[in-house]
Amino acid sequence: MEQKYTTSKPSWVPEEKNDKFACSVMGGIEGIKDTTVGNINPALQSGKLKPKKRLIMSEDDYVEGVLKGDRMTLSRAITLIESNSPRHFTKAQRVLQRLLPHTGKALRIGITGVPGAGKSTMIEAFGNMLCDAGHRVAVLTVDPTSSVTKGSILGDKTRMGTLSRRREAFIRPSPAGGTLGGVARKSRETMLMCEAAGYDVIIIETVGVGQSETTVRSMVDFFLLVVLTGAGDELQGIKKGIMELADAIVVNKADGDNLVKAQVSRGQYERMLEYIRPATPGWPTHAYMCSAVEKTGLRELWEVIKGFRDNTQKSGIWSKRRDGQLLDWMHSMIDEHLHNLFFEDPVITGRMPEVREAVLDGTISPTQAVAELVKLFDVERAARRQVDIFHPEQEKG
Repeated sequence: MEQKYTTSKPSWVPEEKNDKFACSVMGGIEGIKDTTVGNINPALQSGKLKPKKRLIMSEDDYVEGVLKGDRMTLSRAITLIESNSPRHFTKAQRVLQRLLPHTGKALRIGITGVPGAGKSTMIEAFGNMLCDAGHRVAVLTVDPTSSVTKGSILGDKTRMGTLSRRREAFIRPSPAGGTLGGVARKSRETMLMCEAAGYDVIIIETVGVGQSETTVRSMVDFFLLVVLTGAGDELQGIKKGIMELADAIVVNKADGDNLVKAQVSRGQYERMLEYIRPATPGWPTHAYMCSAVEKTGLRELWEVIKGFRDNTQKSGIWSKRRDGQLLDWMHSMIDEHLHNLFFEDPVITGRMPEVREAVLDGTISPTQAVAELVKLFDVERAARRQVDIFHPEQEKG
């Protein structure tokens, strides 16, 4: 039966468009005859229009989409990598294995600095400059995670508003999860996914000055430390070890009334670098200045990075560093695997509450507790191997 609708507007709404009104009001539904259903879409009402089912992507779908540079597929592939599900882990590794031949061609840059140094603003200006020059830029950020609520803001897409809207750029924030242990593997694999998708410059922004810098250093080719003016005071918050990791130091916010202070800070850092061993053999670390707001110093910084790439590729340091990255990745995966193997073992999980109670009571020391648990783990694993050797049919059963 045909449905008839009547509409009405409030008396104060003008019949025609009027400049005095910021918006207009559409006519609503005053009444519906011959039906009691409030849905005015006949297809939904009749049941002919079904809700879309979530598409389950195959390995081929992931591989083809990533290689085509499809950002939606890339995002879903990274989500697959970040999943803690064993089923997703296996599938993600198969996808990554097929994409490996298409990786390794990008320039990997790590950027760190004290909070408030303007890292995100500088990365946005730097990324826009590279996109204008014809590059495709992927920005991977490790976002701070609350140790209390375990939540993350993941606000880098908001802080990099113009860059995130560019088709040549891809920004992916990841929660740090309190530590960088799990993020280390996921960040490496995310980086490889972006390389397979055709991004030729990968920028990894760290949480800040802390333990994460050492891990990120092992993942990138060029490591940049962003600092503020007033080196004398700011250095109190910067570990000497962080400066030893940097291939370049850049004093940000070198503009306006702050320009003179930035010049002074740059000179102070240059003098300090004379007493620090370079992070990369054959490449002397220097201090530079830039302004993300006025877009100054960014092209000079890019020339420094390209000079670093040419220098290290010619000397062989580049390939050695890439080989070291692969070995560091393997070693970190071994540590993570053994950690999971130990704490997920049923014998250990059964024994753990009793051992913890003994440590808290002072019955045994933490060192003794660890020795006992490791010995129990070794004995249990050895016994399981003996069963596999002499009674393989039990494993099948």
